[in-house]
Amino acid sequence: MRKKIIAGNWKMNLTLDEGQKLTSEIVNMYKDEKISDVTVVLNPPFPHIFPVKKLIGDTPGVFVGAQNCSDKDSGAYTGEVSANIIASFGAEYVIIGHSERREYFKEDNELLSVKVKKALENGLIPIFCCGESLEIREAGTHEPNVKFQLTDSLFDLSAEDIQKVVIAYEPIWAIGTGKTATADQAQEMHFALRRHLGAKYGKDVAAEISILYGGSMKPDNAVELLSKPDVDGGLIGGASLKSRDFIDIVKSY
Repeated sequence: MRKKIIAGNWKMNLTLDEGQKLTSEIVNMYKDEKISDVTVVLNPPFPHIFPVKKLIGDTPGVFVGAQNCSDKDSGAYTGEVSANIIASFGAEYVIIGHSERREYFKEDNELLSVKVKKALENGLIPIFCCGESLEIREAGTHEPNVKFQLTDSLFDLSAEDIQKVVIAYEPIWAIGTGKTATADQAQEMHFALRRHLGAKYGKDVAAEISILYGGSMKPDNAVELLSKPDVDGGLIGGASLKSRDFIDIVKSY
């Protein structure tokens, strides 16, 4: 049975004190409200990883991840952080290929393929992001475009390794633009991606892979989105910075 996962991407936000406060609130709400069937992953900026990990402690179902990792193991790469270093601080997940990394830092499918492998080699669970721009969506080529991202970055993995990867579909055109993707549009793309995975690895393998929705999920649209059969959770941006909103999304299953 696929994991239900709600992952919070803090992006470049929150001071140490603010991050500690947010983490404490989320962990306490998760415990107090007796949530047990949804995996929560907090993905703060790098300096927060260890203090967040300490606050999570041994709370079942709550984990910490990074927002990126290097494609190198070690060496003279000032400002980079390797998967090995991330894992050594107790992180369990890492976001790879977020639309902002692709756009602002020009990360391509080849580079992301290497990063996924580095994450897996170091025992991290990659949350691999894929998605399309407004231009591609309006051209009607979104499905083959996003499928190609999976093919080019992930399809040289073994069946065993692909099952360790979490996919996050981001309709970039619906993030902070005022446009919205409907739950049916989300389901359509998630189904297409699962079918694409199944064509390569078989239906049984594809059925085990969690596919998250990363298109401005909020408490007021989470229930409808998460009710769709191929939407296994969310990669949450802005709403992950507010403990009540974030937990309300977690409880929307």
